[in-house]
Amino acid sequence: MRGEGARLPRLESAGLDGWMVRLFERIDESNLAWITALSRDCEAAFGEALLDLVPSYTTLLVLFDPLALTPGEARARLEGLLAGLAPDERAEAGELHELPTWYDPSVGPDLHRVARHSGMGVEEVVACHAGRDYRVFALGFAPGFAFMGLLDERLEVPRLDTPRKRVPVNSVAIAGRQTAAYPAVTPGGWNLLGRTAARLFDRDREGFSLLRVGDRVRFVPVDRGTFESLGGDVTPMEAP
Repeated sequence: MRGEGARLPRLESAGLDGWMVRLFERIDESNLAWITALSRDCEAAFGEALLDLVPSYTTLLVLFDPLALTPGEARARLEGLLAGLAPDERAEAGELHELPTWYDPSVGPDLHRVARHSGMGVEEVVACHAGRDYRVFALGFAPGFAFMGLLDERLEVPRLDTPRKRVPVNSVAIAGRQTAAYPAVTPGGWNLLGRTAARLFDRDREGFSLLRVGDRVRFVPVDRGTFESLGGDVTPMEAP
C-alpha cells in the first residue's frame, strides 16, 4: 500500500485485546479509502472474534476477543491483511449532508476572535467555513460527534486554553484544521461559530448518528428566521 516511509504501516500494541494500526502520519482525505478498506477486511478476517473497530484520521484501532484470539494471532491476521490491502474507492462516495447553520455571535461566541486571528471579517469567516465540503474522518468523544476536515488553512485556530463546561447541542465549531457540530450538551474546547438545526443524534434513528465515517458535510448558512423555522434553538450562549 501507499505509505509514508519504511515504518508505515505499523502495528502498535493496545493491550491484550487490541492493536492500533498506524497507516499514515499526516491527515489527508485520501487516507480514508485505505482505512475503510482495512475496516472492511478486518470484519471478514476476524469474524465473531472482532469486538470493535475505531477509525481515525490516520489509524485504525482493532479490538478483538482475547478468549478467541491471542495478541500474536490477531497480529498475524492484520499483517496478512496489510500485505494485500487496496484502497476502497467506495469511500469516496459517502452520503452528502447539508446542515443548515446560523452563524451569529449570540450562538457562536468565538466568531469575532476567529476573524481577528485569521485577518478576515466575520462574513469572510462564514463564507470560508461554508465554502467547502468536509469529510467525516471519525466518530468519537460523544455519541454522534463527527470529526471532519479539512478546514481552509486560513481558519486554522487552536483549541481554547480553558474548555467551556457546557457547549449547547448543535453548536458548530472548529479547532486546528477540523470542524464539528456537537450532538449533545457537553464540555468542549473548540471555537464556536454558530449552531445547526440538524438533528445529529437520535435514538430512534437506525445507527443513532446522522453522520457516518466517509460521509460528506456541507454547512449551509441560513438567517435567524429560517433557522427557527427549521426547529433551531436561538437561545444565546450562557456566560462562561
